[in-house]
Amino acid sequence: MRLVDSHCHLDFFSDEELVTLLDHAEEAKLGEVVTIGTRISKADMQKRITTFTRPDLKVWCTVGTHPEYVQDEAFATADEIAALTDHPQVIGIGETGLDYFYGEPHVFIKQQEFFRAHLQAAQKTQLPVCIHAREADEDIARILQEETQNGGSFPFLIHCFTSSLALAQAAIDLGGYISISGIATFKKAQELRDVIVQLPRDRLLVETDSPYLAPVPYRGKRNEPAFVAHTAKYVAALLDMAESEFIDQTTSNFHRLFTKAK
Repeated sequence: MRLVDSHCHLDFFSDEELVTLLDHAEEAKLGEVVTIGTRISKADMQKRITTFTRPDLKVWCTVGTHPEYVQDEAFATADEIAALTDHPQVIGIGETGLDYFYGEPHVFIKQQEFFRAHLQAAQKTQLPVCIHAREADEDIARILQEETQNGGSFPFLIHCFTSSLALAQAAIDLGGYISISGIATFKKAQELRDVIVQLPRDRLLVETDSPYLAPVPYRGKRNEPAFVAHTAKYVAALLDMAESEFIDQTTSNFHRLFTKAK
């Protein structure tokens, strides 16, 4: 199996840069990348980027509004979000979630409204939701549980995981997945590594979140999908797994979650 970068932001790059980045991704033996939506109003841009798909490197996308942009973007209902997924390359919903690092309580309430709409769209489509969680563990867990109780289960993952074991366990108990980024390679990320080794291997994915959070040895540079190979190698060693075994496991996990990616 070939590696998957389950979460990157290719819309941050020019078309010319994308060609080079995808060349690098192929050289790093990636088979698939997912460019993640951060604004509903730019859903068409995400879909256009998927036209860069190659015979040996598939480019998928998701559609959604990141919590950082809820003040700028119009609210989209669950039905409106679900309608945007009616495209062969749209395999998920998001990025959505909660981010309490910046902002004020009235913004957090708005984030929760957007978050619930995305989760309800996932219930309608059964496409996985990519969830951003920053300093909001308790509310993330509560809302996931409430929406599951109110409308039924839905597939999801918490991306770029840096939260507590309690949130990871709450997500896993609801059938969710956890995606590991290059942060796991950072010297000061021991608490995160302590959580990762306790997670079930059949619920793990890897990602870059590029152009952000480049892993060691590229920390401080602009991240790109090819660098997911460094994260995969590092986490495989952390889990005492052969690199090839870890790649097979995370790629299988990806396809179990993203069932539309065929």
